[in-house]
Amino acid sequence: MSLPQTLPALLRRAVQLWPDRVAWVFDEHGESLTFTDVDVRSDALAQLLADNGIRHGDHVAVIADNAPAFPLAWLAITKLGAAMVPVNTTYRRYDAARLLADSQARLALVTDRHAELLRTIQAETCLEAVISLDSCDFTPWRGATPEADVASGTVSNIQYTSGTTGAPKGCVLPHAYWSTLVQGLIAGFPNITEHDVILTAQPFHYIDPQWNVVLGLASGARLVVLDRFHPSSFWSKISEYGVTWFYCLGMMPRLLLSAPAPARPPKLRSVCASAIPPELHRDLEARWGVPWFEAFGMTETGSDIRLDPRDHDECVGTGCLGRAVPGREARIVDEADNPVAPGTTGQLVVRGAGMMTGYFRDADATRAAFRNGWMHTGDLARMDDQRRIYFVGRTKDMIRRSGENIAAAEVERVLQLHSAVRVAAVVAEPDELRGEEVHAVIVATDGHGATDLPELIDHCQGQLAYFKVPRYWTFVADLPMTASERVAKGELRARLDRDTSRTTLDRAAVG
Repeated sequence: MSLPQTLPALLRRAVQLWPDRVAWVFDEHGESLTFTDVDVRSDALAQLLADNGIRHGDHVAVIADNAPAFPLAWLAITKLGAAMVPVNTTYRRYDAARLLADSQARLALVTDRHAELLRTIQAETCLEAVISLDSCDFTPWRGATPEADVASGTVSNIQYTSGTTGAPKGCVLPHAYWSTLVQGLIAGFPNITEHDVILTAQPFHYIDPQWNVVLGLASGARLVVLDRFHPSSFWSKISEYGVTWFYCLGMMPRLLLSAPAPARPPKLRSVCASAIPPELHRDLEARWGVPWFEAFGMTETGSDIRLDPRDHDECVGTGCLGRAVPGREARIVDEADNPVAPGTTGQLVVRGAGMMTGYFRDADATRAAFRNGWMHTGDLARMDDQRRIYFVGRTKDMIRRSGENIAAAEVERVLQLHSAVRVAAVVAEPDELRGEEVHAVIVATDGHGATDLPELIDHCQGQLAYFKVPRYWTFVADLPMTASERVAKGELRARLDRDTSRTTLDRAAVG
């Protein structure tokens, strides 16, 4: 099956095939929209944008919570051949102003809760107007459908990365990015169809809820949208709405496993997730009686690598990401970009159709990312002789101690095996003698804390080489997180540097 290559064309096809079928269900708002509703309302919003001067090639910022207004705004923007700039709803003056200025957005669509922030910083940006989505009239437009000539290469998004290790960069995503991504999820595993009910629980400014929207348009599947991720009620929502498949990532699998265990959701057939803790993979499957499949992708590239049923049983608990999806090539390379032998750790690089066209207004970063014709992911991995790929860590998340390279992710996995640790993050600590030392930042489980440090040190010493055992330990109430439920290492490092009142314990002083 060959799908249309643009978002407006996918929506038109959905209306033709399933006009009265419910497309979206918004749990918090108690609101459902059919595919026809989606088309009619996005038409009305497209006309409003056109009346305010938005044309092909313009950039329109959107800042809204998980409500119908966000995806309606996105589809309306793309009908005009313009591009959406999603803005993180947790941003404040500095980071919002920086993103909006960099994106060159001409207009912003916002819900009332966020309008004042944008009006406050408008003078620091290119914004010509801020329009409230809460006040929009979605009366059907009676004139010609306000659509521009949109092609697969037309830009649909300037999508800023989460910024886990540095300042966010704007990924220029064409319409082909979305059609390529969802084509793989329909034609290959998990083979989403019109009989599926899918669910998203992340903020809409993040990439995953957006591709869930496109997946629903392309497959006819119903999309259930939660206001955000709530571990305590998540599984009850899966059962309530008859969800058959969902995707999660980051800390979500671990948090779900620690939540109260309900009965197996009756219609759920499988789960895809990024960063499944290998040591918890079997427990996740046993708890709910459904297979969990690892997946790998990036904002820059879409969907690149997935575990599928042929490898599932053999790879559970191994940390295997799977194989490159059809249409995507993957290899592991050394620092000179030469392929390495099977089993050797190097950087994961990928190439193929449907990726970003570059970083917006950052030619140097684009050249660095796509050097020698391959997108450099910044992830360390290894590949076995069957071309299955295993994640090792981040190239920018390595600690160099006395000549030894230490992957922060490896130390974090070991720490999180201990019952006293709810969440752990590992960062580099400058050291005059060894260059860098390992610094563990811990969110403890209830009833635990710094008094458990001797036991935690013993635990690490029994699991890791001596040079990987953290020297510095800080216990905190929470960690800064990105919208993708990953630890924002840059913000964590900044917190540690500026909070001189925080107590950091030196292993050498313990015991």
